[in-house]
Amino acid sequence: MAKESMKARERKREKLAARYASKRAELTKILKSSDTSEEAQDAKWDAMMKLQKLPANSAQVRVHNRCGLTGRPRGYMRQFGLSRVTFREMALDGKIPGVKKASW
Repeated sequence: MAKESMKARERKREKLAARYASKRAELTKILKSSDTSEEAQDAKWDAMMKLQKLPANSAQVRVHNRCGLTGRPRGYMRQFGLSRVTFREMALDGKIPGVKKASW
């Protein structure tokens, strides 16, 4: 089981990433534009400075996938939202239909 503090930290990161997603997308769109005029370069510089001033934990890459039941960060199976260990336990108990031990 993951510590409650680790789970809380992940929830905080998810909220921050959701809050700043549109702002980050807008700034990165400015940075990726191919305009080479001097005004565009100044706009890119300003966008880069604004992007750096955003909270670091608001970046989507800071959010980790965790098992929905145990909070385990490793061996995460995105299709089920579970870690591999929890998936195996649930499959052995018959809680996941259509999974046979031969198919692992």
